[in-house]
Formats: sequence, C-alpha cells, structure tokens
Amino acid sequence: MQVTVADVMRAMDVIAPPHMAMEGDRIGLQLGDPARPVAKLVVTLEVTSDVVDRAVAWGADMIVAHHALLFRPLSEIRWDKPRQAMVAKLVAQQTAFFASHTNLDCAPGGVNDVIVEKLGLSQPELLDVTGRDKLAKVVVFVPVSHVDAVRQALGDAGAGHIGAYSHCTFGTPGTGSFKPGPGTHPYIGEEGKLELVDEVRLETIAYERDLDRIVASMLKAHPYEEVAYDIYPLAVPGRPFGIGRIGTLPEPMELESFVDRVRRAFHLPHLRYAGCPRASVQKIAVLGGSGSGWIPRALARGADALVTADVSHHQAADAVHDGLAIVDVPHAALEAPVCEAVARKLGEALGPGVEVRVDVEGVDPWRFV
Repeated sequence: MQVTVADVMRAMDVIAPPHMAMEGDRIGLQLGDPARPVAKLVVTLEVTSDVVDRAVAWGADMIVAHHALLFRPLSEIRWDKPRQAMVAKLVAQQTAFFASHTNLDCAPGGVNDVIVEKLGLSQPELLDVTGRDKLAKVVVFVPVSHVDAVRQALGDAGAGHIGAYSHCTFGTPGTGSFKPGPGTHPYIGEEGKLELVDEVRLETIAYERDLDRIVASMLKAHPYEEVAYDIYPLAVPGRPFGIGRIGTLPEPMELESFVDRVRRAFHLPHLRYAGCPRASVQKIAVLGGSGSGWIPRALARGADALVTADVSHHQAADAVHDGLAIVDVPHAALEAPVCEAVARKLGEALGPGVEVRVDVEGVDPWRFV
C-alpha cells in the first residue's frame, strides 16, 4: 500500500504528540501536500543548504526535522538569499517538510529520554511538568451478543488504560428501544416496528488525543447500523508530560570524570563545563537544546549538575554559586542523536515501502580547534 505525507504525519503524531508542544512553537507540516506519496524520507535535526541538496539529489519526497524550517513569517522568497533559496528548492522539487520540535523534546522516547539513555541515568523523572494528557469517558450501548467484541476493540485501540492496566471497562445491563425508519437495514428488528433489546451500557476511559482511532475501532466492531454512544470530558488529571529529565548515575563520581563521560557519549573532542572538578555528582538533570531557563528548576529538584546547551557566562556563574554544576554541550550535538530514534520508529510504522535515511552531517555550525 502506498504511503503518503499524511501517513508520515500520523506516525509522527504518535512519536511526538502535537499537544505536548510548548506554546507558540512552530510544528507540523510546513511544506507539502498530505496526499502526495512518500517513498524516500530524510530525518534530520534541521535543514541546511547541504542537507537540502543531498535530500534533493537522493530524490527524497519528505524531510522530517526537529527544528522548524519556517519559524518566522517570510516576507519574500529570493533565490539570492541562502535560507530562502532552500525553501524555493524544496517547493520546486515538491519535497514536503515536517517539523517536530518541543513536542519531541517532551515526548516519551524523545530528545531528553535519548540523552538520559546515552548518559546511563536511572530512574528518570520529568524535570518540569508542562501539561497533562486530557481524559474523556467513552460510553456506548451494545447488544449483549457483541459486548465482548466491542470491549476488545475499544481496548485494542488504546481505551481503558488506568495505570499499568489496560482494557478497563464497566458494563451495566439495560433495555434499549428503537424503531427502524424507512430505508433502514437494522441488525435487529424490522422497519416501522418498535424494538426492545437487551443491551449493555459499556463505558471506558480514553485519552482525548486517541478518540478518533478509538471511536473508529468501536464503530467497526459494533453491529448496529446507527450506533448510540457518548463522549464526556473528564476533570480527572491525566498522565503528566514535560520538558527535561532528572535521573541518577549508578554511583557518585567527580564532576570532571562525569564531564568526560558526557564528552565521550556525544563524540566530542572538547567540552566546556562550570563547577569544581573534584565535586561529587550523582543526581543529574538534562534538557536538550537551550535549557538555561530551567537552572532554577534543576536546583529546586536537588540536581548536582545540569546537562544542556547555550548557557551564558553569567547564567553559568550564578548556577555554580548556587551549587549547580553546568555541562554545556553544543546544541546540535546534544539533540542530533534523537534523529536515529525517530528514523527507527518511522521505519517500523511506515513499513518496507519507505526508505528512511538520517542526515545530520554539518548541521552543527560550531567547530573546534
């Protein structure tokens, strides 16, 4: 079956749900037609002229990036200006572009979880909760003969998750009534005759973001021509999501040794840090990208060190004064490893009909001497 841009978008919405993005972020499809087919897909941290040239030469149908191509409105598109020329080239080649930014930072298995894994931190928690998944109650009225089938369909589609339990439902028996109108083809009953049927009021809980898939699965399993169901928003707090992570090293180590561990994990020749080289660290906060704004949060959570990017002189000096070491990894180097994880998940979701390639060569503007 042919894969389209829309299929890639749906897969990315599972990998990095859009509701997890920070306010004002630019995410989603920025160039392209959802109906166009995709056979070759590039995953990158951000587009550069070289990345675009390589994608076009390869014949890529779509690019998925962590950083947006269009973050601020363009007032012109000129071929003599490099960044605008990239947009023009992608449009000319009809290469779609999709961005997944802070939602990929917050998502389970996203940027920050990849950093945690590379550093070998255990028992990771959210550094800062930025939101919670919204919950809804799904209620459907089912003839007794099909309760098991509909219950299974709801659970298999993602409904009924409470903690570590899945397929959680509750059923109440009752009597349903209906009169099939002209031109109907009822599963039970006859046209023009009032019917009374033994039914079950089957209810379950679901994340709002999954409702379209859950309702579609329920309708497919339900035998009625017209299905009676209700959806109620719930005030019960859902699963939290957020930015950054905080975890622990297997055992305490000196800051200088930990910094070298970070350097080797991200394959860097050099790495800058702030703090006493002999200080003992074990509780580590991480935040992919520019994380200096979360220095107070890392301190409040009792972190010994914060691994992030783009920290200024004064921010680092103040953090060390307050008791928090800073390990400043180049922005691109810190986030680029997530591209392999995204490519792997897209390959699994889209199947063998799509060739997925990671290209992060040259996306870091910084060089070392």
